[in-house]
Amino acid sequence: MDKFIVSARKYRPVSFNDVVGQPSLTTTLRNSILNNHLGHAYLFSGPRGVGKTTCARIFAKTINCENISDAGEACDKCESCISFNENRSYSIHELDAASNNSVDDIRTLTEQVRIPPQIGTYSIYIIDEVHMLSQAAFNAFLKTLEEPPAHAIFVLATTEKHKIIPTILSRCQIFDFNRIRVEDAVEYLKGIAGKEKLEYEEDALHVIAQKADGAMRDALSIFDQVVSFSGEKIRYQDVINNLNILDYEYFFKLTFSLLEGDVASAMLLFDEILSKGFDPRNFINGYAAHLRDLMVCKNPETVQLMEVGAGIKEKYLSQSKEVTLQFLYSGLEICNQTDIQFRVSRNQRLTIELALVKLANLSGVSKKKTVTESKTDQLSASVQKKEPQTKSPQEPVAQIVSESEAQPVPESEVQPNVEKNENWNGASNLVRSTGISIKDGLRGTARAVEPMEKQSSESLEQHEMVPDKPQTAGPDAIIKAWKDYAASIEKTKPRIYSTLVNNSPVVRNDGALLVLLNSELQRDNFLKNIKSGLLAYIKNVTGLSAIEIVTEVSENTQNGKKIYTEQDKLEFLVGKNPELEKLKTRFNLDFDD
Repeated sequence: MDKFIVSARKYRPVSFNDVVGQPSLTTTLRNSILNNHLGHAYLFSGPRGVGKTTCARIFAKTINCENISDAGEACDKCESCISFNENRSYSIHELDAASNNSVDDIRTLTEQVRIPPQIGTYSIYIIDEVHMLSQAAFNAFLKTLEEPPAHAIFVLATTEKHKIIPTILSRCQIFDFNRIRVEDAVEYLKGIAGKEKLEYEEDALHVIAQKADGAMRDALSIFDQVVSFSGEKIRYQDVINNLNILDYEYFFKLTFSLLEGDVASAMLLFDEILSKGFDPRNFINGYAAHLRDLMVCKNPETVQLMEVGAGIKEKYLSQSKEVTLQFLYSGLEICNQTDIQFRVSRNQRLTIELALVKLANLSGVSKKKTVTESKTDQLSASVQKKEPQTKSPQEPVAQIVSESEAQPVPESEVQPNVEKNENWNGASNLVRSTGISIKDGLRGTARAVEPMEKQSSESLEQHEMVPDKPQTAGPDAIIKAWKDYAASIEKTKPRIYSTLVNNSPVVRNDGALLVLLNSELQRDNFLKNIKSGLLAYIKNVTGLSAIEIVTEVSENTQNGKKIYTEQDKLEFLVGKNPELEKLKTRFNLDFDD
């Protein structure tokens, strides 16, 4: 059986063309060789696994090559190249500064530098991890580094340039290596998979490249690990299972739940993620990254900032159409604050769950229009229905004004309707002798209009909520008005909509509506925020001016089980963790309508 060689060694670049993700550096090194413009000391710095030592070896081999190509590449056929490839060259020396960091080691190196090369023109000394040299060793190395023999070239490599003393830095040409881009790493992995005759899913290779975090060596090590796990086909699901990575699908599902305002679904999904062993902080940071990716998908110019596979990118582009930038901005701020609070929180799970509640409360941002836009659109639609199709959008308002001025209505016919609508923004006291102004009516300004003109303005304002009145207002008409009102506020006030749908009224013999509510808290909320608007709507629709709504609190049971309200849940959590009450007070948190 052949001995296995890891991909990081088997496919290590042997020429400048093979180096991944460092085009500017390799071009500079090539040109310096072709133009015979070589310095005596170079410093290669950058993150791990980006090709510093590899480039140093290729550079050293090419310098001593006897038949350098016009492209600045070594021939791999001359004696110098063959001896280097067989690891027996006496002209190219490698020193590990991590284990040879004393003054005595540098003195030995200084003595060795005097010896001219046996093959080739230069003796090249590659010192890896040079930042590990001691202070005394650095000082002993200064003179040799500044004025070496004519045949000596030093190539220093380090991951921590800031630890090297300035006097050493000033004597070197410094090359800063970049992190390998995800796209470059994926292309390189594709080439290796092709050479190894392995099938792969592109999304799987993207996950490997992202996990490597810009280090090609790490990417190749992960690649070998995944191949050992999945066999001859590298699948996306196998990669995330083997590397214990949180699947993108969780974040897509969570976003849809939050857009629907479904807190329960979001918390259950979070619990499932925790049950699989994922760290809650990694979860919230991962979701912040998900929101960031959705944000860059909103602009065609920033889509290129995405570092995911083509299949997953399509999902991001699709979901980005469902959310607004305001939702994404607010969501990113919530995730950032949660990450800051996570480290000092005593109940870290609750910290994440509170963040999910806040994110769910942003759901209206992605679906609702502003109040002004909604009124303007609905007003235009209601006016256009009354006009011929050939009229322009601006003509109906002017025509209504002129008709109301030309055809006054006797006061006796208008007065009953005026009295019924006298709560409309105080507009019942407005009187005007010449005509109406829809804009003034919407603003509630104190303009004088004739009673009929005021009625016309009111009908335009309330047209979006009040359909034509039925000829008879029986129990069915009252219940229908209740349901219509609930439907009209489903998107703008989902909590009130839920209360109206789940607590349908009963019409008593005396004509009053009886509503059974689940708790005193729900009853107080109904009386404070729901009753007045609902009652006015039903009166306007049915024409019943004497109708009344009566509320009662029923037993908190359903199918033999207790129904817990939001207040009950909060009290239970406060009993478990009293600090929650302080958190609620500090951030002025309360239940939404």
